[in-house]
Amino acid sequence: MRNALTSRDVAVFAGCDGYSREAPFSPGQQFAEYPFPGSTVSSTPNPAYEGVRGALELLGLDEEHAGTDAWNPLGTCIQPGDTVVIKPNFVRDFRESSEDHADCLITHGAVVRAVADYALIALKGKGRLVVADAPHNDADFGAIRRIAALDELQSFYATHAPVRLEVYDLRPEQARKIDGVIVGHESLPGDPAGYVRVNLGLRSAFAEINDLCHLLYGSEYDTRELFRHQHDDVHEYMISRTVLDADVVVSVPKLKTHKKVGLTVNLKNLVGINGNKNWLPHHREGVPAQGGDQFSDNRAKHRVERTTVALFKRVFPLLGPLRGSVAGPIKSVGKKIFGDTNDATVRSGNWYGNDTTWRMVLDLNRILTYADAAGCLHDRPVRRFFSIVDGVVGGEGNGPLDATPRETGVIIAGSNAVAVDLVSARLMGFDRARIPILHRSFEAHEWPLTAFSVQDVAVHSNRSDLTGSVGDLEGSLFAFEPHFGWTGHVELSSQDQGLAND
Repeated sequence: MRNALTSRDVAVFAGCDGYSREAPFSPGQQFAEYPFPGSTVSSTPNPAYEGVRGALELLGLDEEHAGTDAWNPLGTCIQPGDTVVIKPNFVRDFRESSEDHADCLITHGAVVRAVADYALIALKGKGRLVVADAPHNDADFGAIRRIAALDELQSFYATHAPVRLEVYDLRPEQARKIDGVIVGHESLPGDPAGYVRVNLGLRSAFAEINDLCHLLYGSEYDTRELFRHQHDDVHEYMISRTVLDADVVVSVPKLKTHKKVGLTVNLKNLVGINGNKNWLPHHREGVPAQGGDQFSDNRAKHRVERTTVALFKRVFPLLGPLRGSVAGPIKSVGKKIFGDTNDATVRSGNWYGNDTTWRMVLDLNRILTYADAAGCLHDRPVRRFFSIVDGVVGGEGNGPLDATPRETGVIIAGSNAVAVDLVSARLMGFDRARIPILHRSFEAHEWPLTAFSVQDVAVHSNRSDLTGSVGDLEGSLFAFEPHFGWTGHVELSSQDQGLAND
């Protein structure tokens, strides 16, 4: 078994020219190890499937059987009888400024299918195979199922595979919004296995700022729920039991920018293992001088906005059925006075100075690594991990919800989330030293996320310019446009492009 904490090798398979449009996304050729009848091979190319296969080859997994029907690359972390959870990024079915997802918002179904096939090979007919995520609170999971062709994937597996493909929306409820304003909630089935409270206590990343936790803000207006779970020696999360029951989690995120943490790949992807979004701190109210990170400065306009929004949050929930009719006009007036957060207006911690979200993200990564099915934390990892990143079409600019598509044609893979995210940031042209979720991931901790240094991370690619130590990669590479709240603060300059490891 590969130890994820010490696995410093990352594969970057380049040259994936788009996605197959033919669900259920079978490969366009019958590879020797393909676990299904030849009659199920697609008549059209499937570059993303081939990219997943190519990335696994680049890592040298099960090298002695490569090219034969016995090749089992994920057998290094998946054993027969395991419960395997595939965790995609199914954040939402539409972009903020367009109903078109443009292939840059969620993990494509062709990548999910390829990952499922190689997990199936490793299971050898025994175990569970689950696709699960908790999307954004207002996401339509039915629409996500259609976009990712999950019904077709499940039907294919029901017909041809010895293990069925289970699919779950892990949210217990969905928010109803009008123009981005929450006006109510609808109950959802949620995780069929339920949820587990996991308390990191004083080992949480929030413990060092306990005196500021009264400023925390979650995903919805009522902060009382958040305060019950983030204070003093209580720093707890509501984690999907299905995820905690897993022997192996395969993270399959999208390569995107993020307004609160800089980029969203594997580390940020774990927000989707938490059932209730309002248990998750997203920012702290106020400006840095006040202990907050909501805004970067204390201009009069921001002071008025904070006062106005605080009043709105207290009064709006009391309006009952009137909320639906007043939400739109209130939001429209707010945009005209204070600016649109999707159009160069920074608020709600959507900037490089956000000191809150990275803490929540690292807490969730430690839970996935060290918490057992009952929520008890151990001194050693309790489950195995693998990552395959969908970068065939990435998302730049106003990510993660209103990104602009960026065709990079890459699949990135590895056994350690931090190493894969480090390489992803470098490919995007970002400096890991300016991204807290990355540089804080290497700090000493009782529950470490890595057991190697930045300089140890090695990149293996079918492109020579993308091969070598991550610190030796030269140039701006794909040079993603960051979120506007990070512009000028996260990019590698021409002087430090080769010094990202210093």
